[in-house]
Amino acid sequence: MKISARNVLKGTIKDVKKGATTAHVRLDINGTIITASITNEAVDELGLKTGQQASAVIKASDVMIGIE
Repeated sequence: MKISARNVLKGTIKDVKKGATTAHVRLDINGTIITASITNEAVDELGLKTGQQASAVIKASDVMIGIE
């Protein structure tokens, strides 16, 4: 896969929960969970399943950091 995004995190799909139109895909990256909201159609087209290896591709114009 060649893409312009520089933040690609490889992990394992923990679960896929479909809603009416959107699914939440939870990806375990070395013990840290990242959740992506994608369409049900994308889940079906990619054949996403629990236990499958996948990558989170993050492309953002802003990244915020906060402290307490």
